[in-house]
Amino acid sequence: MSKNSSIQFQDYFKLYVLFKDKIIFEELLFKNDIKFCNDDNEILNDSCRYFLLNKDRNKIDKLLIGNKIIASTETIPTYDYRENIKVQRIFFLVILVVIVLMVIAIFIFD
Repeated sequence: MSKNSSIQFQDYFKLYVLFKDKIIFEELLFKNDIKFCNDDNEILNDSCRYFLLNKDRNKIDKLLIGNKIIASTETIPTYDYRENIKVQRIFFLVILVVIVLMVIAIFIFD
């Protein structure tokens, strides 16, 4: 089903899914019997391009939201905010440790 090139001759849209979500996304498409065509040769910004039928758009939206898969179109670039949250947590943890050490140092030297 992944090489269903007849989709490109029907009413379709392009969707870019992050490379790390590719296996999960394709598994969901197979389970829900959604026809798709992917372009394995073209990987843009760590994203894989899929051609999907417009009639399946609502089902695909529900799959993406329900499984927290980051996807985009050609006009909206893909950005994984989940990675940014991890960095922010580490940053705030380091800041908290520095502040606690400074407070301890103030009490010891005063």
